[in-house]
Amino acid sequence: MLTNVDLGSTLATHRIDSHRINGEPAVTASIETLPVVVIGAGPAGLAAAAHLVDRDLEPLVLEAGPVAGSAVREWSHVRLFSTWGEVVDPAAEKLLAPTGWVKPDADTYPSGGDWAELYLQPLADVLGERVRYGAQVTGVSRTGRDRIVDADREARPFVVHYTVADGREARVFARSVIDASGTWSTPSPAGGSGLAALGETSAADHVTYRVPDLKDPAVRARYAGKRTAVIGSGASAFTALAYLADLAMDEEGTHAAWILRRGISGSTFGGGEADQLPARGALGLAAKAAVDGGYADAATGFRTEAIEKTDDGRLVLVGEDGRRLDPVDEVIVLTGFRPDLTFLDELRLGLDERLQAPVELAPLIDPNQHSCGTVYPHGVNELSHPEKDVYLVGMKSYGRAPTFLAMTGYEQVRSIAAALAGDHEAAERVELTLPETGVCGGAGLFDEPENAEQSGGGCCAAPTTLQIDIGTPVSAGGC
Repeated sequence: MLTNVDLGSTLATHRIDSHRINGEPAVTASIETLPVVVIGAGPAGLAAAAHLVDRDLEPLVLEAGPVAGSAVREWSHVRLFSTWGEVVDPAAEKLLAPTGWVKPDADTYPSGGDWAELYLQPLADVLGERVRYGAQVTGVSRTGRDRIVDADREARPFVVHYTVADGREARVFARSVIDASGTWSTPSPAGGSGLAALGETSAADHVTYRVPDLKDPAVRARYAGKRTAVIGSGASAFTALAYLADLAMDEEGTHAAWILRRGISGSTFGGGEADQLPARGALGLAAKAAVDGGYADAATGFRTEAIEKTDDGRLVLVGEDGRRLDPVDEVIVLTGFRPDLTFLDELRLGLDERLQAPVELAPLIDPNQHSCGTVYPHGVNELSHPEKDVYLVGMKSYGRAPTFLAMTGYEQVRSIAAALAGDHEAAERVELTLPETGVCGGAGLFDEPENAEQSGGGCCAAPTTLQIDIGTPVSAGGC
């Protein structure tokens, strides 16, 4: 049953008249009195809500999980590359200030768990009934208009369908939709063609798409004494290799097989000691140490076509060129993420054909041309679509591009909130000054010793010499 949902006491002035025309509920309120629906209560979504409140616009945040930052909590063991000073949104801090909230030391590095518990959840609590948990968005459209109908389209409000925790279907009407749902729920598969490798689904019990938390005894037991394939060549893969190498020193028989779709060259392990992001450079050096130390061997130029099970339950990776690798017990797939666009199918989005990012933004974030530090700050102009007043923000806006900047996400939603409030001068004004190389995302080594000295200058300090030993994690993480 589809119900016409009351937005709650906080949003009482935005209730939808439920009388019907031809059997369908009619919207009698003007579009301007409706809330802005924000999809996702993560860093970008909650920042968007804070900026909307600051502009006297009413947000309604629909979060699929049971708490704020549900996706962030899934990598709670990861320490960010960025400091607290770089991952707190100014409008959010302003909203939190009257509650007595105290910002953590701006020069220290939070873990994902810290970020969620000490910032995201308090922010969601301040927003109160404006945040609705257990609300999984299933579709967004214009009221009474599918994507092929032109007539009177922009005069119609948006309608957002979602399911609640008990499976009931609900809907809400909106003046604008800001999709900050991220990409965490849709990791890319092992297959070199972008599709799941043959047999990947049936091998699901022995395949994961996340960097494992080897401090968890159950997770540690899964990989201890086993041979594990790590597919990927980014910071997450570096982290997994370093942690498996660390495990190998304690658990005999533990070994990693590193699967790369390209060959190993001077750039494979990143900038190392010369990397302007010291923590990121340390990851590459740790991965190199794992290979050089014999804890991992590499299969290069290998694009996975199939994952086959042996009679004894182990897995064999088969390449597109017919190569068959030695059997492994577990597979860790770290090939990036992609946006879930299925629930936006009735909207007219303008997306780049390669990155699945907004067409004006895509050239600025193309990983073939840019690193995290060379992406120009951008806002409503670059994030607009043919469908007026719908925006993809945060990691979702980057499509398949791998490196997102938290501070840039905050600038995105500041600009969009200003535009929705009619302040076009502020919307088009860049108000973000990034450190020299930006604030980068990416998974990192975790569980830095509490008394370890932090790398100076956040993730954007000048190059520094780091001594990397397997078993000595460094501060790192995604933002």
